[in-house]
Amino acid sequence: MGSFRSFVFLLALYLLQGSNTSLVQLDNNGYEGIIIAIDPAVPEDETLIEQIKVMVTAASTYLFEATEKRFFFRNVSILIPENWKNITQYKRPKHESYKHVDVLVSPPTLPGRDEPYTKQFTVCEEKGEYIHFTPDFVLGKKQNEFGPSGRLFVHEWAHLRWGVFDEYNDDEPFYSAKSKKIEATRCSTGITGINRVYKCQGNSCVTNRCKIDSKTKLYQKDCQFFPDKYQTEKTSIMFMQGIDSVTEFCNEKNHNHEAPSLQNKKCNFRSTWEVISNSEDFRNTEVMVAPPPPPVISLLKISERTVCLVLDKSGSMADFNRLNRMNQAAKHFLLQTVENGSWVGMVHFDSSAYIESNLIQIISSNERTKLLESLPAVASGGTSICSGIKLGFQVIRNAYPQLDGSEIVLLTDGEDSSSNTCIDEVKQSGAIIHFIALGLNADQAVIEMSNVTGGKHFYASDEAQNNGLIDAFAALASGNTDASQQSLQLESKGLKLNSNGWMNGTVIIDSTVGKDTFFLITWNQQLPVISLLDPTGKSVGNFTVDSASKMAYLSIPGTTKVGVWTYSLQAKANPETLTITVNSRAANSSVSPITLNAKMNKDTNSFPSPMIVYAEILQGYIPILGANVTAFIESSTGKTEALELLDNGAGADSFKNDGVYSRYFTTYKENGRYSLKVRAHGGENAVVRNLRHPLNRAAYIPGWVVDGNIKGNPPRPESDENTRTNLESFTRTASGGAFVVTNVPNLPSLTDVFPPSQITDLEATSDEDEISLTWTAPGDDFDVGKVRKYIIRISGSILDLRDNFDNALHVNTTDLLPSEANSKETFTFKPGNISEENATHIFIAIQSVDKSNLTSKVSNIAQAALFVPQDYIPDEIHPDPNPDKNPPKSGLSIAILVVLVVGAVIIVSLIISITICVLSRKRNSSRPRTGF
Repeated sequence: MGSFRSFVFLLALYLLQGSNTSLVQLDNNGYEGIIIAIDPAVPEDETLIEQIKVMVTAASTYLFEATEKRFFFRNVSILIPENWKNITQYKRPKHESYKHVDVLVSPPTLPGRDEPYTKQFTVCEEKGEYIHFTPDFVLGKKQNEFGPSGRLFVHEWAHLRWGVFDEYNDDEPFYSAKSKKIEATRCSTGITGINRVYKCQGNSCVTNRCKIDSKTKLYQKDCQFFPDKYQTEKTSIMFMQGIDSVTEFCNEKNHNHEAPSLQNKKCNFRSTWEVISNSEDFRNTEVMVAPPPPPVISLLKISERTVCLVLDKSGSMADFNRLNRMNQAAKHFLLQTVENGSWVGMVHFDSSAYIESNLIQIISSNERTKLLESLPAVASGGTSICSGIKLGFQVIRNAYPQLDGSEIVLLTDGEDSSSNTCIDEVKQSGAIIHFIALGLNADQAVIEMSNVTGGKHFYASDEAQNNGLIDAFAALASGNTDASQQSLQLESKGLKLNSNGWMNGTVIIDSTVGKDTFFLITWNQQLPVISLLDPTGKSVGNFTVDSASKMAYLSIPGTTKVGVWTYSLQAKANPETLTITVNSRAANSSVSPITLNAKMNKDTNSFPSPMIVYAEILQGYIPILGANVTAFIESSTGKTEALELLDNGAGADSFKNDGVYSRYFTTYKENGRYSLKVRAHGGENAVVRNLRHPLNRAAYIPGWVVDGNIKGNPPRPESDENTRTNLESFTRTASGGAFVVTNVPNLPSLTDVFPPSQITDLEATSDEDEISLTWTAPGDDFDVGKVRKYIIRISGSILDLRDNFDNALHVNTTDLLPSEANSKETFTFKPGNISEENATHIFIAIQSVDKSNLTSKVSNIAQAALFVPQDYIPDEIHPDPNPDKNPPKSGLSIAILVVLVVGAVIIVSLIISITICVLSRKRNSSRPRTGF
């Protein structure tokens, strides 16, 4: 169990890093570079590898047919855990790692939860993060509940690659249809089945009709849709691909616009095939004539980490205290971040390059201390980036014949016109290049090296108080090492001070961390007065002072005290810049620690297009809600913007309470590089774990209707939808890497270029002749400020309202005064008469207008029923597409048969009773009457 928990932590650290970490490419209709990773907690089982191969092969064929002969899987890599035994066909990975995983095979997030799902927190048409399968699912043990693994892989691939959503909705499984019947949320409506309450106790199962909920006017919560086992309908894969006849995605012709599916809600009532057809993948391919080849599957086994620091010591590194700041950050990396068991070497470069240390395996503090002695002391000379990279390759080759999977950490502050001459060599090397850009003139060409090799890109300005260099090195933990060795950043802060000025603060050591806790203090001129108090108020000293590098550090062995640690730093120079960084590791390998990860939605952007900041807080895979999360976005000249991130399901945040906190970023200061850092704080009793099922999970088939009878599957383990558990206080910080912005005007623009954000959480409820609306207020500039007014329109047709909003019936909103962004808005109105004849629903949408008359996109469309659904709805017809092969015993359900039999008995009894009565009267009329 311990290894599972620790590896869950490892994956949590890497599954949200980078704006697009997947290495998948589409080449001539075939997807290449797909990574399927088995987590080390899964017991070694070669059958699992074979079943992954079977799944991928079946999925490729199903995908090809489902996309009208357009896409297939060309090659796939399976990542084998390091703790599995070595086999000759296992090869060393190149750029493949858990950071870039597309499909993760690991134990359930909670016991019994084998549902496959795709981590997806962006808008329609944007790629997801990763797919999660459990071993039991891959091994075929859950086929009755979820269908064949190959088919379900295609369902999840559509989430991951094309940004479509499910055509069912666990929160709204039924809806009131125009037919005035209650229908199951599905696409297409050609999928037949029955709605029933099906409960089992032991071997005894009872089937009952569904009852209407008095509030919702829909079926009560225990009602489920049971599909017929034998169907003829071909759509849709995003509803229930486990039905044998289903081989296509819903398209414009057969799409169910009425259903409250996530696809309708998130993709503006477009069918999944419309979204897929609009993708870049679709536009860049043609229909294939010949069938595709089977996928080529490679087996790659994780091995120990190999990394070489390639550090710039050119003359410009003497400016702005850069050389010393680089050494401070590198020492933090060597003393705390890099994991035991790793191999580390070092190269310096200026106009030429120099090997300062061949690879040394980190076993204890002795190897770490030895590497510290290899850092550069003097800055001089020019800049030859390629010389440094090539010599870094040589350091690795001195110990290993291949560069596959090795890492180069390249730091430079200068431009080098010849740096593009080695890009091809870097691409072919199999090594990963991590790039740390320092200062305004750091080379842009190296970004391409980082991108093509799957490395990370960071930027640090010359403003030392922002702590950018230390943050960048701290974010370079391994993508594959056991999580118990991973270093988490709890605090990263700095200030510019005058003489005798104080920098005070607290750091929370929560119970999930506390092992090998490391405090680092840096200064620019003179050693400050350092005071550190543990949670009991006891002073903690014994800092190691490194005067040459202007830093002091304290490493607390073992597990430290849980609680609030208080620090006070007093400057002894004027001016002075002080920073503090605190890191710690998981306290217990069997308890997943709280993790924070951050990223931007893209690596490059052009003004005035907005960007989105994402930060995710998890414990294992469980979302953490209620934290205070702040993003700090630093421009190339060190100007910093603070931005509160929200998990409210509005504006930039696609899903409420999923542990992903989001916000639009539009306040661009200048062109060039920007860096992202996020700080999260959870107060005691304010933050909770959300134990609700994961979003975008595969449809669970509760059972099948065969010959009119329900053949049930084992019930899905469910926790209460509102189950949340309180969490202790914590603090975390994380670097989100660097991004580049262009076309920012030199002078502030006098023209308003940012409209209000789209309202995405509009909801409607009806009460007699009134309709009440609720939504989250947008801002004047996306989700900041306050809009000037709202335009509300209604229609009896979803598509008319979507396609002709400006011509729809207008609702009087004179009395509706907008609130500040992210406030909750409410509005009640009487709809009056709508133009559509025989309308059974009213559909409502909102558009926001700001002070410059810029308008938002039209909101999501809410609906309110104009009728109460019938209590009793006759059973649907369940046609059997294979009557000869599977002749039905009866087309009637057991309940109807019982009613008919009982009715017949009653009628026969009445006839017999009447007959006896008549005969008795006749006999009595012929007898003499007697009296008293």
